[in-house]
Amino acid sequence: MVKNNAIYERGYVYDFHYHLVWVTKYRREVFTTPQLVAEMCEILTATASDNEITVEQVEVMPDHVHLLLSFKPKYAPANVVKILKGASARTWFVAHPETKQLLWDGHLWSPSYYMGTLGNMSKETVANYIQTQRTERGKAGRPNKNANQR
Repeated sequence: MVKNNAIYERGYVYDFHYHLVWVTKYRREVFTTPQLVAEMCEILTATASDNEITVEQVEVMPDHVHLLLSFKPKYAPANVVKILKGASARTWFVAHPETKQLLWDGHLWSPSYYMGTLGNMSKETVANYIQTQRTERGKAGRPNKNANQR
């Protein structure tokens, strides 16, 4: 269930999103037509769906990919990247074996990537909330009975 952008699962709630970017091997321009772009978008969204990864937005450029995604906390971000890059490359090469000639050693993706987290609150807001827990709140985050008497 989704409520206020948070996803409710049995026993836990999460609301985090990742910006994931990776490039083709040697920054070769592989996705050069609208048909090739659409095909890679479909491969990525299908792979994600098969692995409990929610793709919120995808953009395939000639030599790199941008994804905005979310996935359950039980999955490690590095494993999600491995799944998406590995499965998409295998599927791509089945449909487009001629691409291997463009990529000298037959790898579609560079081994590197960028992944950043996104949230509704800034780092400073969360840090301030944590820092003031003991001074403004009593046990278990409940308001301190004496807080209004200061």
